[in-house]
Amino acid sequence: MSNIGDDDRGPEEITAYDGSDIYADDGSVRSDFLMHVGAAIADRDTIYLRQHVAGLHASELGDLLEAIQPEQRLALVSLLGKEFDLSALTEVDEAIRLDIVEHLPNEQIAEAIGEMDSDDAVYILEDLDQEDQEEILAKLPFTERVRLRRSLDYPESTAGRRMQTEFVAVPPFWTVGQTIDYMREDEDLPDSFTQIFVIDPTFKLLGTVDLDRVLRTKRSIKVDAIMRDTSHAVPAEMDQEEAAQLFEQYDLLSAAVVDDNGRLVGVLTIDDVVDVIQEEAEEDLLRLSGVGDEELSDSVAEASRSRVPWLFVNSMTACISASVIGLFDATIQQIVALAILMPIVAGMGGNAGSQTMTVTVRALATRGLDIHNAPRIIRREAGVGLLNGMIFGTFIGLVAGLWFQDPNIGGIIATAMLINMMAAALAGIMIPLLLEKSGADPAVSSAVFVTAVTDITGFFSFLGIATWWFHVT
Repeated sequence: MSNIGDDDRGPEEITAYDGSDIYADDGSVRSDFLMHVGAAIADRDTIYLRQHVAGLHASELGDLLEAIQPEQRLALVSLLGKEFDLSALTEVDEAIRLDIVEHLPNEQIAEAIGEMDSDDAVYILEDLDQEDQEEILAKLPFTERVRLRRSLDYPESTAGRRMQTEFVAVPPFWTVGQTIDYMREDEDLPDSFTQIFVIDPTFKLLGTVDLDRVLRTKRSIKVDAIMRDTSHAVPAEMDQEEAAQLFEQYDLLSAAVVDDNGRLVGVLTIDDVVDVIQEEAEEDLLRLSGVGDEELSDSVAEASRSRVPWLFVNSMTACISASVIGLFDATIQQIVALAILMPIVAGMGGNAGSQTMTVTVRALATRGLDIHNAPRIIRREAGVGLLNGMIFGTFIGLVAGLWFQDPNIGGIIATAMLINMMAAALAGIMIPLLLEKSGADPAVSSAVFVTAVTDITGFFSFLGIATWWFHVT
């Protein structure tokens, strides 16, 4: 490893890294950049860090924080001091964010939050203890403190928590000219926006005007003449995933967030919605595997704790499957081929069930599956299970018959395969539907129950048919 402190070049001669330079072709942070940053941290070379790290975009700095060693993160933040962009913490795992924030003085956090967009500020504040929250908020200007407290009062994972409280709102009787002058002269407006909201004196939302419409209209025209009704206002307590679905359905770039009385309280923007979509997709994927909200930065104990509950449930269902096998131990002892072929039936059924379950859980999450089309989808999946059961039952039956030179074995496994593939298809769609109907999250608990059904059905049908057939023959 090269030593930055021993480099003979002056700071101005060291090769600068722009945003594109810090990434390798595979999208990871470049190893040579990590090496230079690590050496600079070890040598406490603040000149290098301020020149090459402090100016990174928040997302790039977040990637860097996740790539370096845990002990280097706190040192990097300390060496950058006030030049550390706290908004980078919105781009990292929760465990990393909490670790860094816990080691920062509240005065530094308050100063940084005062310069952030409100949605980013809330993202950091919501993970802090109530005492730290209050201390930080007390150091902020009154108006900003009130805005942040209002956002924090909304439940987690709602539009109110995700919204940005900086927006542009004007009365309907203003002219286009007045609106343009206001946007030019007021220094407290958001850095970027695409819509202007029209409100009455009580802040009740009346409509919206797109920015391009304002710029194309004569200055003398009043705002209410060019505004359009807001048909997609988002209630502040709406779940963030439902709000994201509105954006997807109506191709929105931003949407007003209103309280129970229809008063404008914030705006939800597409950049926040993209984050929501990514978070929800990752959450569903993790839950399908039974690992909850585990993150790569979690410790061994935390990762183990998140996985244990469903592994325990899975161990119970595995015991049930094993007890089914135990019912036919005499048959297995007489016909060794059954023990060899058993995993094929259960394994194929498990894979088929997982396919159907994944499609079903995703359809439920995106509201593509509901009470109206559920019967049709169930019939379709049953048909898929029947067809696949016939195809693979025939194939595996021929292979098994030729392998053991016994057509009886081939016929038994073919029949069992058909039964289990049908059961897998029905379990893969019915179990998530029943779980959602009962109020449980199908993404969390479907997999273990679908696997149990396919294992039990596969073993029971295969060994049961074999026992009956060889008994009668």
